[in-house]
Amino acid sequence: MDFAFDARTEELRGKLLAFMDEYVYPAEAVAEEQRALLASPWDTPAVVGELKAEARRQGLWNLFLPDSEYGAGLTNLQYAPLAEITGRSPHLAPTALNCAAPDTGNMEVLAQFGDERQRKQWLEPLLAGEIRSAFAMTEPEVASSDATNITTLIERDGDDYVITGRKWYISGAMNPDCKIFIVMGKTDPDGADIRRQQSMVLVPRDTPGLEVRRAMQVYGYEDHSHGGHAEVVFDRVRVPASNLIGEEGGGFAIAQARLGPGRIHHCMRLIGMAERAIELMCRRAVSRTAFGKPLAQQGVVQNWIADARVAVEQLRLLVLKTAWMMDTVGNKGAHTEIQAIKIATPRTVVDILDKAVQLHGAGGVSQDFPLAELWAAARTLKLADGPDEVHQRSLAHREIKKYV
Repeated sequence: MDFAFDARTEELRGKLLAFMDEYVYPAEAVAEEQRALLASPWDTPAVVGELKAEARRQGLWNLFLPDSEYGAGLTNLQYAPLAEITGRSPHLAPTALNCAAPDTGNMEVLAQFGDERQRKQWLEPLLAGEIRSAFAMTEPEVASSDATNITTLIERDGDDYVITGRKWYISGAMNPDCKIFIVMGKTDPDGADIRRQQSMVLVPRDTPGLEVRRAMQVYGYEDHSHGGHAEVVFDRVRVPASNLIGEEGGGFAIAQARLGPGRIHHCMRLIGMAERAIELMCRRAVSRTAFGKPLAQQGVVQNWIADARVAVEQLRLLVLKTAWMMDTVGNKGAHTEIQAIKIATPRTVVDILDKAVQLHGAGGVSQDFPLAELWAAARTLKLADGPDEVHQRSLAHREIKKYV
């Protein structure tokens, strides 16, 4: 395993670091000021459009897609350090580069499983950053950590499918630019194979019967960067049968294919969040005095910073190994490593952010620093894309199986 950055990665890292310093970090406060003046909190601040235009001009666009026909053609190992950099400003940078969830996963689904018409109608405008999208799987009435539990029905009726169900925490749905939903439901609820009961269909936002009912908060925050998280009701929503993605019964497999890259992207960005937390801790430590000496000379603070550095270096190596394995042996071959980083990274980064909040005192929980919102985002990732316990269960099962 060789994790040294190649020439292309080094070039893109340099450009992206400069882009963050010159454009993204200064835009954070501007975006909040502009959002406060918008008619709707879900409208996009003008500065975001300016960032997207500049990123595209600099060639920092669609970096996440490994298929050069649609994206930058980077491997996971090449993209990892770039995603880490965007994680330093997770509410602006990924969107600016058109590398934000849930659009990334939806674009991957359309690129890999969509037909020519679906790619033309929905993938192309997503790649161009002209529209946003949502992925509708999680449901409030069932334990959606087990995707076989979902109850939304997708029933065939002649040349159409009719969708009935209720979803929540549907990322992206509050954004007025969200024009398309990928909806997962059951086309064969009584099928013998519980992993062949599900299918995915494309549902345009303006389809009759689709109601975006309310925004769901995350630890009291409304996540504007991803277009919010909504409760969505599908009341006999009718779409053409040609809106089916792939084949009937293929929804579970598509979801697994979608979540593999999504999980590693989240972990890459989480490392960037941890790096920003360490930077803020160090700046705070050298600028504040308590009990007669700078915080930087307090033993407990030194321990926090040292432990954070060790933890981040360990996580980065595990994430890079996982990216390398995904490139060399595929997502299935890297299954254990993907689950390992999904367990370890949010847990560790939450702890680092918690220490950074503690070091900042009241400022750490305030809106004057990004730490509280970063903590909420990191803590949520112990649930998103499969809760920790699901990954622990699966990973342990695979380890035990070696000895049975």
